[in-house]
Amino acid sequence: MSFFSKNLEYLRKEKGMSRNELADKLNVNQSTISRWENGDMGVTVDNAYDVANFFNISIADLTGKDLTLNNNKKFDELELLFSKNKDILTDEDKEYMRFIIEKRKREIDKQLDGE
Repeated sequence: MSFFSKNLEYLRKEKGMSRNELADKLNVNQSTISRWENGDMGVTVDNAYDVANFFNISIADLTGKDLTLNNNKKFDELELLFSKNKDILTDEDKEYMRFIIEKRKREIDKQLDGE
């Protein structure tokens, strides 16, 4: 069972984004976001990759587990850092930092799985 629809809506709302805003970031129509979230339309592998990349999570997590059950915020400390440095960090800086942290986390997880 894929959790894509539920997770997409959850992640979008966690980021405080409207469907239109997310659609603009992913270069798709707002109706596509709506149909994905409602489960009315399947997602292509390329689109799933774009969504996972945008939210800095793996496709396996995006489609394979219910992210709404994760009561811990992944970036509590990071969000605190961002708020303390809000006058210095741009949105691009924040996205890049999140990306690097998630990328490294995936690398570590891969190494641990290989042992």
